[in-house]
Amino acid sequence: MRSIISDQDADILRDTLMPRRTMLYGCAAVGGIMATPLSSAFAQTASNANAPGAAEITVDRARNEPIPIVIPSFGSGNGATITQVVTDDLSNTGLFRVISSTSSSATPDFASYKAMGAHAVVTGNVSGGRVEFRLWNTLTGQQIQGTAYSFSGSSEVRRVAHMISDVIYERMLGEKGYFNTRIAYVSQTGRRSNPTKRLAVMDYDGANSRLLTSGKWLVLTPRFSPVSNQIAFMSYVNDRPRVYLFNLQTGQQRILGDFSGISFAPRFSPDGRSVVMSVTRGAGSDIYVVDLASGSKRQLTSSGAIDTSPCYSPDGSKIVFSSDRGGKQQLYIMSASGGGAHRISYGSGSYASPVWSPRGDVIAFVRISGGFSMGVMAPDGTGERILTQGFTVESPTFCPNGRVLAFCNQSAAGAGGAGFSSSVRTIDVTGFNERAIHTSTMASGPSWSSSNT
Repeated sequence: MRSIISDQDADILRDTLMPRRTMLYGCAAVGGIMATPLSSAFAQTASNANAPGAAEITVDRARNEPIPIVIPSFGSGNGATITQVVTDDLSNTGLFRVISSTSSSATPDFASYKAMGAHAVVTGNVSGGRVEFRLWNTLTGQQIQGTAYSFSGSSEVRRVAHMISDVIYERMLGEKGYFNTRIAYVSQTGRRSNPTKRLAVMDYDGANSRLLTSGKWLVLTPRFSPVSNQIAFMSYVNDRPRVYLFNLQTGQQRILGDFSGISFAPRFSPDGRSVVMSVTRGAGSDIYVVDLASGSKRQLTSSGAIDTSPCYSPDGSKIVFSSDRGGKQQLYIMSASGGGAHRISYGSGSYASPVWSPRGDVIAFVRISGGFSMGVMAPDGTGERILTQGFTVESPTFCPNGRVLAFCNQSAAGAGGAGFSSSVRTIDVTGFNERAIHTSTMASGPSWSSSNT
């Protein structure tokens, strides 16, 4: 298993990308951040009012009527960073209407906030390396949540802010937040006809972007592990496309399944113990699964067609994939052990890049019929809905709670490649609130992490 970067570069990446894990509701953490619960300032009249997951409003209702919430100033310096990040996190969902406030009082003026129409209010402050925040129900005057975070340096401030946003999202909507996550992607620079494509990773909002490979070899289709700091991707090292594994903890890379043919389109199993991928065979390609611990390989399809883009169901029992075995690319589902597959897509055009929602309720896909579109359908093929369209839309990937998709959007190029752009965008699973993620270079091939570990 040969490394494809120097040991010195690997050491630098290891120090930069050392995993950082945190327990939101516990009293201990690693990676420089500690989270401890704060007792309620007032007696609670609602039963179990301070328990995680007690929703104040449904997501469907918030789409139509964004929740008015007051976000105060957490102070200057690190406090200003926290104020801005929490405001952006909540505002960018389209589910909250943030009302700014200069007040940092520990006890909210509920009468004033109710007059503003606010349903909830946050109070908080930063003192040295400690942040305290409380979330209140404006209508009842009750504390919904209180947590204090201790952090070791300014580099952790944005993570603390994302953690606060996650708590607010969960307490108000009853679902886990997705702000303390990362997205792996392909960073593209240079001419469109001869681009430099490098493996990169960023926070979900585009901050803290880091390049992981030198750009000497083309990289494509990064895929985050659901349980560890690893990314599977395809690289053209020595002009031979193969799937590699990048360890974010150590900075090391290794070939994953050294097949005689080209390996591509990797995807981790839900338990993170194996990677499923496509391997070329003659004019077609088959789907294989590679065990990460032993390196053993197992073939799952042998249709003689192009079987590609496999993705596991959340429980690991099934695999959805794209195949032209019926004449053009369509979506099929088979058992995770291989065997018979049944077709689920029947719309016009071709279907590609299927990815199962973490909830298991829908499968996202790309459809090519004249132009490109991205949509979702139920696992039995019913309820197909198109969410967005464009010159090229591709590489859908779900956030951990299944509510939002990230994808690549590309524009048409004029003479000499002028006007071409490639960016990562996000959209609600209902087709609501499409937004662009700012990156310093052109970006493609996003893959959403399960958490910012």
